[in-house]
Amino acid sequence: MDRVTAACDYLLDLRQTRRRVAALPPDVVPRSLAEGYEVQDRLVRTLLGRSGGQPVGYKIACTSTLAQKALGVDGPFFGVLLSHSTHPSPATLRASDFTVRCAEAEFGFEMAADVPAGPAYTAQTIKEFIAAALPSIEIVDHRYHDWQTVGAPSLLADNAIHGAWVPGEPYPGWRDLDFARHPVTLTVNDTRTLPGSGAAVLGNPLTVVAWLANELPKFGRRLRRGDRITTGVTTDIYLARPGDRLSADFGPLGRASLDFE
Repeated sequence: MDRVTAACDYLLDLRQTRRRVAALPPDVVPRSLAEGYEVQDRLVRTLLGRSGGQPVGYKIACTSTLAQKALGVDGPFFGVLLSHSTHPSPATLRASDFTVRCAEAEFGFEMAADVPAGPAYTAQTIKEFIAAALPSIEIVDHRYHDWQTVGAPSLLADNAIHGAWVPGEPYPGWRDLDFARHPVTLTVNDTRTLPGSGAAVLGNPLTVVAWLANELPKFGRRLRRGDRITTGVTTDIYLARPGDRLSADFGPLGRASLDFE
């Protein structure tokens, strides 16, 4: 069995058994970002084959300089959003379906048109390809004792440790928003509030969309019409527990809410 297949099988077993480990075994751990993406592609295809689902877009991880320094990388990395783990807000999810429940309030976007490969896109030039912005909550779910110690290849191999995505309604008037200054709050059980803003996401979540448009062609892909993107955590992370009620408030952009049962 080749290393990519062995790593995929190992990660699938961790998902099914809800086990956590210190790190992937030396004989299967991805040795580079490129090998990590190979494992991710095999894992995603297997998950979709089992669920009968389809890709719906991308999640971007490591969109803060602090996270990048912790993992020893100089930029973000991506995973794939899946139809069977995407749940429109308001959503109710079973806490037992996850190994870890890291709740993140994130700006989402929906693409209006295919993005051609070409000159590098920026936060300004990517706008013409975007149809709408939307509020969302991502649940990051990993299988490591400490995600900061295993390295980026192991994280992105496990579909960038994506667990679930809860998007709110698309907001067509997004062009009037200043995303770099746009405030966000994640409220837990109506009692605890975690503040944040779009500035936490590489200074502007549109910068993250532009990064993805520039990155995907390196892997023979591109952003396409209808793709949805979630751009990274805007507040402190909250480790959710069974019974928690979460609400991400993006002001005029709207809200996304999630209950764990």
